[in-house]
Amino acid sequence: MDFLSLMTQGGIVSQLVAVLLLAMSVASWVVILWKSWLLQRAAGDVARSTAAFWQSASVEQAGEKVAAFDREALVLPLIAATRLPAAGTLATAGDKSQQLTRVLRDALHAVLHKLQFGQVLLATVGSTAPFVGLLGTVWGIYHALVGIASAGQITIDKVSGPVGEALIMTAAGLAVAIPAVLAYNIFGRSIGRIEADLEGFARDLRELLAHKA
Repeated sequence: MDFLSLMTQGGIVSQLVAVLLLAMSVASWVVILWKSWLLQRAAGDVARSTAAFWQSASVEQAGEKVAAFDREALVLPLIAATRLPAAGTLATAGDKSQQLTRVLRDALHAVLHKLQFGQVLLATVGSTAPFVGLLGTVWGIYHALVGIASAGQITIDKVSGPVGEALIMTAAGLAVAIPAVLAYNIFGRSIGRIEADLEGFARDLRELLAHKA
């Protein structure tokens, strides 16, 4: 008996569970492939961009050099944020060090939001997919019991289909959840390393410009 036959036997609940698991799997794999590509580029770009910055003669020249390496725009927003607004507003209140702290913090949060995009989806899929599969399992067992009750006796024909469907749903839920959980953990470590590099650069940039005449 193939998977399509099992879904037909299972009814609307099993079909909805199967479609939901399929959608969760597709969404998580799209995010996994995209973030794998993004974080691999980002790690190298941040290292090259910060190196190019410190090898420049001025902040203006550094911005031009960094633009050639920062393909994901992770370092450039930090440099651009140091162009403080003109005096006369609350944004310019306080000394230069306080202003730089505020603008660099805001820029850093925006950059980290870009890096962390998709993590919530992976965490959600990883935590809920087994329970979605369990719903299909429970429904399959229910169908098996109904088939037994209607037949008045236990037969392989009445039990094998729903039980097979239940086992497939359990396995499908785990198959969707496991890659999402593994990717979430791996990406979390990669994001943490990039975040540490960006925070260190922002701190050094603030110290450089705060004491610059």
